[in-house]
Amino acid sequence: MIHYSDSLENLKAEQLEGFFVGWPNSPSPETHLRILQGSYKVWLAFDADRVVGFINATSDGVLTAFIPLLEVLPDYQGQGIGAELTKPMLQSLKHLYSVDLICDESVQAFYEKLGMRPFSGMIWRNYENQGGVPPN
Repeated sequence: MIHYSDSLENLKAEQLEGFFVGWPNSPSPETHLRILQGSYKVWLAFDADRVVGFINATSDGVLTAFIPLLEVLPDYQGQGIGAELTKPMLQSLKHLYSVDLICDESVQAFYEKLGMRPFSGMIWRNYENQGGVPPN
């Protein structure tokens, strides 16, 4: 049975194995733990003691927040875990003026169902730091 928590208490790096599938240079579980520890808000999905999904937000705590990561382990996708992580995250950020995230067009419908809407923006990525080559 999946349970959800916004606490990082007693979380260990070895509970974070298997995320960042397809990344050219994925963060180690130790780096993943540091990412979560440095976040403004975090929600985790657990199957027993194993983390099977997570979402995090960075924020100034006053005006804006950004959701950089929402991931569910491949074997657990399609079970509604992503939505169950996103709903409380958005609820915990509702006092802010804006909550932004960047996603592929293929998953925009997922976020629209949760009350978000498409918006255009700009990004810069340091692909060289991730083992890839930046686009021209």
